[in-house]
Formats: sequence, C-alpha cells, structure tokens
Amino acid sequence: MSSWPAKTRIYESHHFDSGVWDTLEPREDDILICTAYKSGTTWMQQIIAQLLFNGEEPPALVPDMSMWIDLRVPPRAVKRELVEGLRTRRFLKTHLPPDALTYRPSTKYIYVARDGRDAFMSLYNHYKTANENWYGALNDTPGRVGPEVPKFDPQMTPAEYFDKWVAKGWETQPWEQDGWPFWSLFYNFDQWWKVRDMPNVLFVHFNDLKQDLAGEMRKVAKFIGTPIDEGKFPTQVEKCTFAYMKANGDACAPLGGALWEGGGKTFINKGSNGRWKDELSSEQLATYDKVAKERMAPAAAKWLYTGGPLPKKRCSKLIVGGIAAASLAMVFLSLK
Repeated sequence: MSSWPAKTRIYESHHFDSGVWDTLEPREDDILICTAYKSGTTWMQQIIAQLLFNGEEPPALVPDMSMWIDLRVPPRAVKRELVEGLRTRRFLKTHLPPDALTYRPSTKYIYVARDGRDAFMSLYNHYKTANENWYGALNDTPGRVGPEVPKFDPQMTPAEYFDKWVAKGWETQPWEQDGWPFWSLFYNFDQWWKVRDMPNVLFVHFNDLKQDLAGEMRKVAKFIGTPIDEGKFPTQVEKCTFAYMKANGDACAPLGGALWEGGGKTFINKGSNGRWKDELSSEQLATYDKVAKERMAPAAAKWLYTGGPLPKKRCSKLIVGGIAAASLAMVFLSLK
C-alpha cells in the first residue's frame, strides 16, 4: 500500500496560491477533483453534479459550486466565504500534486488523466483564446508571485509552443522541468500515480470516459457513495456528454466563459483526441516519449497513453520468497 507524501511543495505563480488550502476547514464528505490541466476536469465536475443532485438542476452553476481552490483569484477571504457557505456536499477542484496538499483520510480524491499530447493541444486552445480579462485577473490582481503569464503569440504554431512546453518549466516551480508557461503535467501525474492504490483515491482516464461514459459514471458513483436512480440515469448520462456540455457551455465553463473569446462554447472546445498528429513532427513525438519515460514511472507513462484498468502492483521477490518459505515451514511442521 502506498502512502501520501509529506507536504513539501508550495505553488505560487500567476495562477497558483496553494496556501489557500490551509485557510479552509475540511468536511468529512469532501470530494476533490484533481487533474494536471485540460484532462477532463470540467467533465468530471459535471458528472459529480449529476450524481450528487440525482439529475436535478443544482442550486447554483456547477463551476460556482466546484471552485478551483488553489487558483489565486479571488482573494483568500472571498474564496473561504464562498466555499464555507456551501450547504450541499462539496466537490472542489485542484491542479496541485499530492505533495502540495495536506492529506485527509475522509476526502474522496478523483484524479482524471489524459494523454499529455492531447492535454497540450487543449491547453494551446485554452491559451490561444484567453481574452484581456483572463490576463488581467492573473497578472494584475495583487499578490502575484513571480513574473506575469506571457501574452500568447499568434505567430507561434502549436509545434513551436510544444517545444517550449515540453522542455521548459516555470521559475517559481524550480523542481519542475516542463510545462511552460503553466506547470508540469508530467510531475503532477507522476506524483498522483504514486498514491493511486490508496483506498480514497480513484483514477479515471479521459479515454475511458469517451469509450464508456455510463460505466465510468457508475464507477464514480460507487466511489463517492451515491446511489444511482436507474430511472433517471440515462438522462444523467446524456447531460454529461460532450455535446450537451458544448451546447450549454456558458453554464459549464468557469465564470460563464467570460475569460475566453467566444465564451463557454470556446472553453468547452472539441473534447477530441489525436489532433497532435497533424501538428507535431515525428521528432517532437520522439521527444515527448523520451521526456515521459524520464519523468514518470514506466507503468505510469504507459497508462497515461491508454487508460484502462490500472496495473496491479507486484510483490517484491523478497516478499514472495518470504511467503513461500513460511508456507513450506507450516507444511513441514504439520507433518511432524
């Protein structure tokens, strides 16, 4: 059984204020939706809302109820008031790795992963369509640590941005070697991978959500302890499809999509995989493979590509040998 790492990382940047977690009172039934970025975060928020409210309309917009806690805006005091004021079961959001969070044994952690190349393409669109309000919130709000998030350069292609994203970190997170100008997907995923077999951690892959949405929703419902009403479940699944979320983008996107050109329908972009095949060269794909293998465990890198059942942890030879020796000793003693 793995164990939660000690809290050793502090994330502070144009996006992050990880210390805000220390100001919040945990609740026994909290749910925490965890991702690196652009991996199905909003999708999982919609799924949890449908399950918790049994297909009925939530009392508020899902993004308002399921806040990104470690985002540095709004200010801590405002965020605390909003979060502590929630009267329903909380399903909050984080983009932090576990070594930047205080472990709560009663919290249900749901980690959503996606092939890094697909996450990058979605991140590129997220960055490309950000408007002046987005830059103002991140760069001009008091309390920013480190430099501003740079303005998107429309002259740079996805391939040119990829070269920087895969090889350069952000200066306020010196332990990360990639992810510019945001943070590292590889570090985030690898840290969560190390705690994947803890009983209150559930891993979900973007590919599996696309292939069997209803089945994955049942798995999530069981994990958070929410019964399914079979009469309502088909409608709940329909409301969690990408088509439904795209059509209702302003209700699903943070702040109604106000920080992106085109609003919520831009934020809820395509939900498709494989767009990198038309943008990245064979050399760049080889670089991605090399970096993934260097910065993540081999089994982690493989599962991030594909999803599916998590690999079972193998017992060491020492442990297996010890069990075998003990078994033989018991047989010998029983024959005496």
